[in-house]
Amino acid sequence: MSNSAESATFGSGPHEWTTVFEARNVTRVFEMGEVSVQALRGVDVQLFEGEFVVLLGPSGSGKSTLLNILGGLDVPTSGEVWYRGKEITRFDDAALTRYRRENVGFVFQFYNLIPSLTAAENVALITEIAYDPMDPREALDMVDLADRADHFPAQMSGGEQQRVAVARAVAKRPDVLLCDEPTGALDVGTGTVVLDVIARINRELSTTTAVITHNAVISQMADRILSLSDGHVVGVEMNDAKCPALELKW
Repeated sequence: MSNSAESATFGSGPHEWTTVFEARNVTRVFEMGEVSVQALRGVDVQLFEGEFVVLLGPSGSGKSTLLNILGGLDVPTSGEVWYRGKEITRFDDAALTRYRRENVGFVFQFYNLIPSLTAAENVALITEIAYDPMDPREALDMVDLADRADHFPAQMSGGEQQRVAVARAVAKRPDVLLCDEPTGALDVGTGTVVLDVIARINRELSTTTAVITHNAVISQMADRILSLSDGHVVGVEMNDAKCPALELKW
């Protein structure tokens, strides 16, 4: 295997997707007193440019740990993670901070909005430090909240607050959007609205998107579904309605 996977071809046609992430034999062990918890056990996975991937699996299967490592919020105990040909597992703290700031947007289960700031001001917290940001109101318009820009979080529903969190994540035009249970605190109907917004952003901005969710609806939106169990990737399912079978080229 070469130092970086350059492309992947779908089917036998000419369409190629560039590899954005490649994780190789990644393990993560958490030490809790005298107990060692192995969250990831030799995971190999790739994410491709512009694709929408869903990560499924029971609690404790390693989904969040894998997403945090890809996003530079955590580091593996062993193994390698490559982002566009650069081994981020060799980055120091300063380089990881730059990587997160310039390349990755995060959406979590809890919205983490500042109550004393309006929706637009919450989004502006990111745009003020980003390299090439959107206008905060443009980002809010992308999540259908242009008319709520001057409202405070307490004046919005849970679904609206999560859409503000999505707008904040995409306002810096990230190359990658990583979402960890973005609908976990929402009812099914409201969660579906949020997931639809994330899927639309993936299409419109061609942002490589990975989502951890238990909402079966989003599986129909995804290009691929990665199933994890006990720290292993145990299945990869293609959405045949969106793309044909995957053939990797190294």
